[in-house]
Amino acid sequence: MSSPPASALELTVEPHPLLALAAFVAELPAAVSTIAAPASTAPAAIAADEAIRAAVRDLLRHGGYKPSGRNKPASEYLARAAAEGAFPAINAAVDVGNAVSLASGLPVSVVDADRVTPPLVARVAPPGTTYPFNPSGQVFDAAGLICLFDADGVCATPVKDAQRTKTTPATTRVLCVVWGVRSAADHTARTVADYQARMRALGARVTVVHARADR
Repeated sequence: MSSPPASALELTVEPHPLLALAAFVAELPAAVSTIAAPASTAPAAIAADEAIRAAVRDLLRHGGYKPSGRNKPASEYLARAAAEGAFPAINAAVDVGNAVSLASGLPVSVVDADRVTPPLVARVAPPGTTYPFNPSGQVFDAAGLICLFDADGVCATPVKDAQRTKTTPATTRVLCVVWGVRSAADHTARTVADYQARMRALGARVTVVHARADR
């Protein structure tokens, strides 16, 4: 079965008082493993601050999830890794997402758009929601966390993305998700614009995925 074109992807967002989610598909000019990763990591124009960090934590706590320890937002993990000189290098598409997340303080998810199965919906995960998040099969408990679901379960979260939808060396289309916050709408918008510009700099064609509110 062929994957739907980017223009056909739809994303429903269940009511959430704190979430300002944005998503787009970036179609790369070639397999991601053949594209050189960008050198820059932290654009100062969207620099994060303590207010953003607190707003992101509030976003994650809203459904009952506890964002602490190994369960902290991915943006905080990246900030610590950068401070320790251990910023991860995965591939060009993921590295751009990580750079934007580090700079903005907003969690970013990058998944293979051809490995997700519509429909897509963002909602708080009910109790018992778990999924493998790495190649060794370690399982993450996402209960109470805002998540992006496809027809097969969780595919992305502001903490850890699902292993089944992560990019591979052959990936040519990525679904990019910014887990923005309503309390900093301008900051979220600038982050998305910067993210899209950086993906275009890789030669990608960007198509916005419109998030439809579920009323």
